[in-house]
Amino acid sequence: MSILHEIGKKGLSAKAILHKLSTLDKNKILNQVAIDLVNHKDYILHNNSIDIREGRKNGLSDALLDRLLLTEDRIVNMANGLKQIAQLEDPIGQVISMSQRPNGLKIGKQRVPLGMVGIIYESRPNVTVDAFGLCFKTNNVVLLRGGKEAINSNVALVNRIQDSLEAAQLPREIIQIVEDTSRETALEMMRMNDYLDVLIPRGGAGLIRSVIENSTLPVIETGKGNCHIYVDQTADLEMALNIIDNAKTSRPGVCNACEKVLIHQSMVPDFVGPLIERLKSKSVEIRGDEHICQFDASILSASEKDWETEYLDKIIGIKVVQDISDAISHINHFGTGHSEAIMTQDHSHAMRFLDEIDAAAVYINASTRFTDGEEFGYGAEIGISTQKLHARGPMGLEALTSIKHIIFGNGQIR
Repeated sequence: MSILHEIGKKGLSAKAILHKLSTLDKNKILNQVAIDLVNHKDYILHNNSIDIREGRKNGLSDALLDRLLLTEDRIVNMANGLKQIAQLEDPIGQVISMSQRPNGLKIGKQRVPLGMVGIIYESRPNVTVDAFGLCFKTNNVVLLRGGKEAINSNVALVNRIQDSLEAAQLPREIIQIVEDTSRETALEMMRMNDYLDVLIPRGGAGLIRSVIENSTLPVIETGKGNCHIYVDQTADLEMALNIIDNAKTSRPGVCNACEKVLIHQSMVPDFVGPLIERLKSKSVEIRGDEHICQFDASILSASEKDWETEYLDKIIGIKVVQDISDAISHINHFGTGHSEAIMTQDHSHAMRFLDEIDAAAVYINASTRFTDGEEFGYGAEIGISTQKLHARGPMGLEALTSIKHIIFGNGQIR
């Protein structure tokens, strides 16, 4: 029997115990895990430094190294995320509707755990802690398979969490990690139908495509973010500059970073120059259409492929559009259903953008970087779903539940 089947069997045993935990029990343990992570930060940072050293040796970009890096502040933030999850209302057991049929049957819907959640992810060790917190609060066992670039960090975090669970006399197998990062093991995990109830990929387009194409399990598609900001003809230019700067440069390697800017043709004379100057001051490479390339010799000519590319780096594409209709058409054609924004002072344009853009999150005069579970008040996120079934956008606690129909009768027969 393979190691994954052994892991699956242990997960099923842990699931039976986890399902019995009360909200009070879960919150107490989440808070304790948060304390333990901070108390063992040196151990975690040591293992992360090994991954960073290997990442530099293997030529990872600065943006990917930033995704991989843990600092004392980031560990504190992860711990605070667990504390926030502990404070959130527990969805498990909630009866979200109840109605009575003509025959007297009372039929309701109650939130229940998904069961055992599998997550395949890349680069970001914080996913390890977020996944545990959200799955634990919703009584779900979680099986993690991170990328090789973060294996030491992920194993260290899981070890600390498992130690906290064991100290609370709970099974360590409530959270497990696959330490073999080979493609073969990932493919085997995608076919664990006897154990896993759902599989969630978090990472680049290649990983997500591989999971969708190879999994025999239900998959919640997440992540790929070719995010746009459209600067309308009534935009506040200083606001637009600041928002684009934030959305592109604060963390260019994450899925909610701005990858493309669309500019109304009437705004070109006043806006393009300051925008180029701001982006170049932050070392952002610009790829533009023929109108944008005229402004600066350093701007590269954008190919058709550029408009569909998620760079995840200090690269941005800029295009001039005729009007809001042209912008909406471009975004709906090249966007990935993640996060899109309009800069405008025209209410009718704002409402039209909200209505016609097909994405999980649509912004008026705000940075796309807010598409995040913590920023949305979910404590953390299991991923950002770009599909439309079951869950869409940042996935918090409710997204990790299913529905059980509960029926109360008094002798009815059909």
